[in-house]
Amino acid sequence: MVRRNIWIYYHSFAGEERYNVETIRLGSRGPTVELLQLALTRAGYNPGGIDGVFGVLTQAALIRYQRDYGLSPDGIAGPLTWARIRPYLVGYVRHTVRAGETFWNLAFTYNTSSDAIAVANPSVNPQQLRIGQSLVIPLGFEVVPTNISYTSTLVALVVEGLRVRYPFIETGSAGSSILGRPLYYLAMGNADTEVFYNASHHANEWITTPLLLKFLEEYAEAYAIRGTIFLRDAVTLYNTAKLYMIPLVNPDGVDLVTGAIPPGSRAYENARALAQNYPSIPFPSGWKANIAGVDLNLQYPAGWTIAREQKFAQGFTLPGPRDYVGPGPLTEPESLAIYNFTLSHDFALTLSYHTQGQVIFWRFLDYMPPRSLEIAQRFSDVSGYPYEDTPAYSGYAGYKDWFIQTYNRPGYTIEAGLGENPLPLSQFNEIYVDNVGILTLGIELA
Repeated sequence: MVRRNIWIYYHSFAGEERYNVETIRLGSRGPTVELLQLALTRAGYNPGGIDGVFGVLTQAALIRYQRDYGLSPDGIAGPLTWARIRPYLVGYVRHTVRAGETFWNLAFTYNTSSDAIAVANPSVNPQQLRIGQSLVIPLGFEVVPTNISYTSTLVALVVEGLRVRYPFIETGSAGSSILGRPLYYLAMGNADTEVFYNASHHANEWITTPLLLKFLEEYAEAYAIRGTIFLRDAVTLYNTAKLYMIPLVNPDGVDLVTGAIPPGSRAYENARALAQNYPSIPFPSGWKANIAGVDLNLQYPAGWTIAREQKFAQGFTLPGPRDYVGPGPLTEPESLAIYNFTLSHDFALTLSYHTQGQVIFWRFLDYMPPRSLEIAQRFSDVSGYPYEDTPAYSGYAGYKDWFIQTYNRPGYTIEAGLGENPLPLSQFNEIYVDNVGILTLGIELA
């Protein structure tokens, strides 16, 4: 547990990103409530679990927190409360050095380690701290949560936390969604060879977003301590290939599915109207598309016309929750951003994460990129997922298809987990164990 008096030392800093988080109170529901419950839990205030329901236990925990942290104890999470509790979401605070302080006693105060402080402050000599010097203090928990619903706001907070705690991680935006949400990328490594992982092309497959982010955090921590991940030396991996990832390709769609776009909002009501084109598909849980009702993984110029014929024959002729290819390839800002991001790099291998089926798709038509079958076999060995040809009814216009066609290099679609999308978070640990080997070998074998 982090010591509760850390607010005394916390201060904001120039360049710190701010996110619009809604004000919530007793009776509120949804992913923002989960975010508050996560922060309270990390701060040591039991909200009665993380269930997305702002009940009396969450209210009581918030009131206790507000009293301890010098806030008005009204039990409402408004702007001041969100600003104060923010360190428990990004996983760090900024601290101004005072007389007599060392990495060791700061680690004790914040319930972290001096090694973690050293990693976050690579240019600081711990033997020569100066009064008034600003330090990043990582807090004593992992940044990436795996027990709450994901939203674009949560991803923004996680990206910031990883970048600040591990300064060797590069971050930026590859573009924006229809609603203006950034498509964040993260990169790590020091090598000319590049690999690319992406997740959540499909909105109700959002469990793949924390999958990539958790892997990156574990990889970064292993590199920082000169340790291993999946029995591979992290420093060797770091110098083998530079890993790029875009963990949330479809932020608007994910926000719709997880509830961050609420009923009554213009975006929600527009999507609901589109969903009426396909009344048999549950709304919003059956939503795979972007907020305009276009399936982003049917947008790439690799047999797009064939994909259009197939999907139209199946009845998907209008925008809606799934399988509408759009008016043409690359008409949507999200798919165009991934396309342009790929063109701006020289990726030796790509992984596209989807759910579900526990299978690895490795081919496009008759293309046989060098080593692609061998790598697919290795992925299968470490995951237990079989490698198969993509079924003909969904074998065109996907990102993997376009990458293989364009570059003749190994590209894979991984269908993680089993069941009905969106898969429950109760499957996350199993999915991670199954896939950490693939994610590691993707760097090693590039």
